[in-house]
Amino acid sequence: MGVFVLLPLVLPLTAWPVARLAEQRLHPRAATWLLTATACALALCSTLCLTLLMVVGTAQLPGNPLPDAWSDDEVREAVPYDEVAGQAAIPALLAVLAGCSRVLWRHLRVRRRAERSLAGLPRRTVAVLSDGEPYAYALPGRDRGRVVVSTGMLTRLAARERRALFAHEKAHLAGGHHRFLLLVQLAARANPFLRPLRTAVSYTVERWADEEAAGAVGSRQTVARAIGRAALVSRPHPVLAGFAAPGPVPRRVAALLGPAPAVHVWPSLFTAVGVAAWTAAAGTMISALSSANSAVTLFLVLKAATPL
Repeated sequence: MGVFVLLPLVLPLTAWPVARLAEQRLHPRAATWLLTATACALALCSTLCLTLLMVVGTAQLPGNPLPDAWSDDEVREAVPYDEVAGQAAIPALLAVLAGCSRVLWRHLRVRRRAERSLAGLPRRTVAVLSDGEPYAYALPGRDRGRVVVSTGMLTRLAARERRALFAHEKAHLAGGHHRFLLLVQLAARANPFLRPLRTAVSYTVERWADEEAAGAVGSRQTVARAIGRAALVSRPHPVLAGFAAPGPVPRRVAALLGPAPAVHVWPSLFTAVGVAAWTAAAGTMISALSSANSAVTLFLVLKAATPL
């Protein structure tokens, strides 16, 4: 396997430039898909390589259930710095599993808590709660989810701003934005080098919903006012964690006050974002090839070392 087994652990660094440039230069829908796909691919590759290292490291521990031949010299020679890398991979992989499990548990807990807060209300697309505290969020569900808004929020917005708010939250549901957010959160837990992509996607899904709302309302300025006013009056709410993060509001408002972003399938190579995107694509491809090469090599080595 050689150094190829270690490359996927650091190749997520190649995606850092595109994380920043994509949220600024690409249409938010394209940026969300690009960054999420890149993060997931890089996270899977790095986790696979951690697993391969863990197998070699576990085989060296006394009393392990693996075949004794898996700790032979010819197996250990396939991994660079096998004593350090192999044993360090064991707690690292356990940390990845624990982190991902925590993200999934928190996601399910928040959804259940939000659903319990709506118990007894009619199953409608929009649920209005009699609460003086201002908040609004999109709650995903089996039936395309619901938009939840408090009376405290509605009383603080003008009629057109309320329409923009509803359009924004419905865009979150229609686009399945909670899935993108969950995937990048899991990817960032699998490899900390992917945290910039998680931050970028948290922003691009909000911008995506902003643009959809602007199209539905027909006024970018109205959506910008609704976002700004909602952000000024909103307060943190324990039930809303994970559903109502507003993102960098000043940047979103500034983007809405400017021209609508152009829709491109893939950025041109002769632009900064194009170079960054192709660099990330190359890093992802190298990561995939390296992890595949390492997996096949270790499989053949272990097969040859295992007695019949």
